[in-house]
Amino acid sequence: MDIGHKQTYEQSIASLRATDPGHPVPVVLETLTDPANRHLVEYVTEDPFGAHVFPGNIPDYPPADFLSDLDRQLAATAPIHLWSYIPTCAYRCRFCQYPVVLVKGSPEVADSKATQWVDWNIREAELWLRDVPNLASAPVGEFNVFGGTPSLLPPDAIRRLLDFYRENFNFTPDTAIRFEGDPSTFTPAKLELLAELGCTKLSSGVQSFDDPVLEQCGREHTAQMCVDFVRNAQRIGFEWISVDLMYGLLDQTVDSVRRDLDIVLENELTAVVCTKLHLADYSDTRTGVAGEKPAAWQLPDYRAKLVKKGHRWPTLGEQYQMREVLTEGLVRSGYREHPTMYFARDGLGPEKWKAIMVDQDKQEAEVAIGLGGSSSCRTSEAITDVNWKLYSEAVEAGRVPLGSATRFSEEAQEARAVKMALSTLRPLDDQLHQQRFPGRSLFDEPWLGRFRSLEERGLAVVDDGAKQIRLTADGEVLVEAIINSEL
Repeated sequence: MDIGHKQTYEQSIASLRATDPGHPVPVVLETLTDPANRHLVEYVTEDPFGAHVFPGNIPDYPPADFLSDLDRQLAATAPIHLWSYIPTCAYRCRFCQYPVVLVKGSPEVADSKATQWVDWNIREAELWLRDVPNLASAPVGEFNVFGGTPSLLPPDAIRRLLDFYRENFNFTPDTAIRFEGDPSTFTPAKLELLAELGCTKLSSGVQSFDDPVLEQCGREHTAQMCVDFVRNAQRIGFEWISVDLMYGLLDQTVDSVRRDLDIVLENELTAVVCTKLHLADYSDTRTGVAGEKPAAWQLPDYRAKLVKKGHRWPTLGEQYQMREVLTEGLVRSGYREHPTMYFARDGLGPEKWKAIMVDQDKQEAEVAIGLGGSSSCRTSEAITDVNWKLYSEAVEAGRVPLGSATRFSEEAQEARAVKMALSTLRPLDDQLHQQRFPGRSLFDEPWLGRFRSLEERGLAVVDDGAKQIRLTADGEVLVEAIINSEL
């Protein structure tokens, strides 16, 4: 199967049935090959991103109106999630379609370029504080410096960035500060600095512990660098160390993913985020933020060249075997999934920022400051410019650099809440739904008919007594497809 190429339904079914004989056939295969679920097969074949990001249904919404919507919600709010997006990277991965900016050259030149993005980020944050007055007093549940590769920043720039946010936003004693980075740039000295500055959580895009797979991805770190980063962070005392793993990568096998799991368990990671390779363009569905340049692997000629050279993409069946290896192995070893494909050690709870955003009784605002940031409140959402020149011109001119915004109708607000809550893999509670949306019930139409359809196909359970809806095991595996194609 050529990932990213339009497949017929018959080709997709053949790819689903092509599994690694050395591992069990994925349990979800029977459900996916049922003709009643053809639309789900088409979804997973096309592979758009989006279990946790939902665009509004009313386009061309004035960005200034989004800022006003956000300000009204923040006047009386529970903790929110605050992002600072630093788009700098030393190189571009072959699967990456996010808006990133390469910083190359001598260490002095690279540091100067990276520092410029801290300057712009702080200036943009000041503009948000000016145009959204209630943002300054909104309690921050989690502050996440992400990218890009913010761990590339020189020490003085990191200190200046964190000091600015701590001094100008409402960080409380309970605010968690998380910093993301590449394993090769999370040096012991950089980790010591982050600990000194109050960071308690680290996230790193490991992607794989298989060196040949990493090489095909264009990653410039090794598996041993990943392990060294984890052990150094544990030695320094970070309370939360999370890594990202990807499956469905070029030349990846089910055995390779099994070895990834073994290394995670051996090193007792706090949390693991497991992501399927996504090559559909995020901008087609606005379920992710895509930059102006496609990923190398999105280009048909490039993919064809790789296949001619003897490389291969895992089949759909192998991808579901990989998923099953990871999910079953993590759950069996004491990890809990919340939301879908986010695993934390049992008893530690979900990552706070995900709970703030998606739990049925929360779903608070998020503000993402930086190139390509995605921000939202209950009535609208907006994306910051992804063109760095337009972004920098707006910031220098004193404008919050929002590139576009969309609004949610009342019906879309309700649908978004249901979808986000389902992605947590927790039962939907009708009492909570009615509190949030007076006069509406999950046990009335249009919801009841949709959930009954899922129940008939073994994807959900409708509990009339407890007034709850919960996904079955197969429903949890296919939750992205369900919420994006049926709800």
